[in-house]
Amino acid sequence: MKTAVVHDWLNGMRGGEKVLERILPLVPDPTIFTLFHVPGSVSAEIEQYPIRASFLNRLPFSRRHYRRYLPLFPRAVESFDLSGFDLVVSSSHCVAKGALAPEGVPHLCYCHTPVRYAWDQFDDYFPRATTRLFRLKKIVIDRLQAWDRATAGRPTRYLANSAAVADRIRRHYGRSADVVAPPVDVDFFHGSANPREEFLLAVGSLVPYKRHEVAIEAARRLGRPLVVVGKGPEERRLRALAASSVRIVADLDKESLRDLYRRCFAFVQPGEEDFGISLVEAVSCGAPVAAFGRGGARDTVSDGVNGVLYVEEGADGLARAIEEIGRRRFDYTAVRAAALPFARERFAREFANAVAELSGAGAPGEGRARNP
Repeated sequence: MKTAVVHDWLNGMRGGEKVLERILPLVPDPTIFTLFHVPGSVSAEIEQYPIRASFLNRLPFSRRHYRRYLPLFPRAVESFDLSGFDLVVSSSHCVAKGALAPEGVPHLCYCHTPVRYAWDQFDDYFPRATTRLFRLKKIVIDRLQAWDRATAGRPTRYLANSAAVADRIRRHYGRSADVVAPPVDVDFFHGSANPREEFLLAVGSLVPYKRHEVAIEAARRLGRPLVVVGKGPEERRLRALAASSVRIVADLDKESLRDLYRRCFAFVQPGEEDFGISLVEAVSCGAPVAAFGRGGARDTVSDGVNGVLYVEEGADGLARAIEEIGRRRFDYTAVRAAALPFARERFAREFANAVAELSGAGAPGEGRARNP
């Protein structure tokens, strides 16, 4: 058997790429199809497989300004020639799930989320007051949403990374999805005997839905240092907001990131995450978390056991959650234990079972829900 693995883009190691890294050894003879590929930007475990990039990868400025080609994303993913493959697997947070599988070939979609800015978070990405060419961008996103809905029937089966994402798939696509939480390297991410320090830690791409500005403001109010690990289009704005006690760093190796998880007073997650791999890595290192109580955090944070969930959006809610962490005594063993169910072995078993079931399930469309 040969497998076509469709992933939105390969230009950095984020949560989706960590999942892709673990999917590839679980499917037979994979070839990766992606809209954009920057060689060397992802792990050697991914780069060892054949990678076929779309025509968008050859357009000017595609390395740094790939988001400007958003109107062409649907056409690009539909341009992949997947003939000759026996299985299609998509790893999708944008358009990968819309890839066209050959007639009679099953398509398994691991959905990180339906397109955020086309469904639930348009206003976060494109605030009317500050977005240039707002009306034009609204038209583009509306068209993307219509295409996303119309192509929801292409995968034979959906897997979601959290209960929250499974609910979005049901609401937006009219499809059911089984939850298979992402893999976390709990063997590598573990604690140390060194005492915790005063700084707060946030990890994630510098994009609007992560709400890093909330972490910056909460840290200012509490007088605590903050380290933000990530890069992205929001970097200039966040640096303008940050005081001298805030450090924004990027491209850390795993050892350096683990060291931060081990030393931070608390890990903070002020945005609604689809799942939150970084949060579970922090928990695996024994760090208590202060997390906004919507989305994937509800699958990973037990209030009072490995952290504090808060429901009041903004810096006030986050600051109070951090103060609550300071009042409680968290047990390292209990905090770390909350991460162990998300080990790589569990993901491998559940994903491999889904592949095996689908391979014998017949042609795409059998027994699946109707499109809305």
